[in-house]
Formats: sequence, C-alpha cells, structure tokens
Amino acid sequence: MTFADRVIQFNEQLTYTGDPLPKGIRIMNPFKEHPQTMRIVDEFYHKYYNDNQRRHIVLGINPGRFGGGLTGIPFTDPKRLISECHINYEGKMSHEPSSVFVYEVINAFGGPEAFYKQIYINSPCPLGFTSVDTNGKEKNYNYYDSKELTKAVYQFMIENIRKQIDLGINTDKCFCFGTGKNETFLRKLNDEYHFFGEIIALEHPRFIMQYKTASKQFYIDKYLEAFGSIAG
Repeated sequence: MTFADRVIQFNEQLTYTGDPLPKGIRIMNPFKEHPQTMRIVDEFYHKYYNDNQRRHIVLGINPGRFGGGLTGIPFTDPKRLISECHINYEGKMSHEPSSVFVYEVINAFGGPEAFYKQIYINSPCPLGFTSVDTNGKEKNYNYYDSKELTKAVYQFMIENIRKQIDLGINTDKCFCFGTGKNETFLRKLNDEYHFFGEIIALEHPRFIMQYKTASKQFYIDKYLEAFGSIAG
C-alpha cells in the first residue's frame, strides 16, 4: 500500500466514535455526506501521494464547511481543487479564505506536487463540527470552542492523531496552524503523549486572511522558512 492508499482507507473508515456531542453541535463528515467526496479523495491522494515517502504533518483545527468539509481535502476549497489541483468538482462553488492563503504558500513552495511530496495536512480532529445559531444559520465550530465539546472528542482526537502518524509521518517535527488555542491544546497533548519531538506553530491561515492581509507576504515567507527546515 502507498501513502495514498493508507490515507484513502483512513478517510473511508472515519466515523465519529467519541462521547455524545453537546446540544446544538453537529458532526460534519464529508466522506459520508457528499457522494463525490471519496472520488475526489481517491484522485487527489493518488495524484500527489502515490508513493511510500514519509512526510511531515501539519495539524489545523478541524475541517470547515467551505473547504475540506466539501472536498474532503484539508484547506482545499472547490475553487482551489479545480484551479490548483486540476481535479473536477461538481456542485456549488465555495470560497474559503484559508484555502486561498494555503495555496499561495504551496505555489511559493514550488507547487502542489513539490509541497505534497513532503507535507501532509490534516487536523487533530479530522471531522468537522457546526453549530446552529438562534436564526437557524449553520456555522463552523471548532473543537476548542466549548470545554464540553473538547472533552467529548478528546479520546477520538488522540486515536486519530495516532492513526495519522501511522500513515507514514515523520515525528521529529509537527507543524501547527494556529498560535492560540490550537497550539496550546496540541502542546499540552504532546507533553502527555509525546507524539512529536517538536511542534512548530504558525499563525492560522484564516487569522492571516482576516486580520493581516497587508502583511500577507511576511507570513508566506514565515511559512516557507518553517517548511524549509524539513526540505529534503
């Protein structure tokens, strides 16, 4: 089995097995909710990961509704899936600011083929969450947005970090998207379970696109410098 085969198998079997979620929070599983997702996953991973080369992992937070929640590919919205990865997507187009930034970094790194040859992106919680507000509007929800949710999904996340390492991940360094709650949580988890030798935290793409667009090039350079530490 190649790295691609192992990731595809991992995504196929992804089912939430944690404690009951808090009231008003829904699990989002793109691999079971959208008929085309596994076809996209199969095509994407066989295109970029069809080898047995080990990679370093980037851990985001959890999939969002307009990126990985639709395509099954972390930080890859339908627009980037088509324009950058040249993989077909049928249905409603969506735009995820995080995906825009990540693909700017990927292209500055040398393009998807060069980037994905060395780096695998996912999350401590590979399934997403949504909440419904008082007006009935569904919104993205993060695993750390309530203590009740973090507690409910804690063991599920530990189990899935282990499974992702087993895909063929180098554990000397782990990159973390988010220098706030995600970094704090992952460092605490790593202190307890010793998954990785070092965690390198980078500002989250969403934060950069929302608050730091004027300094975007600074953050692209910062990402490239961090990823350059594992370039081979």
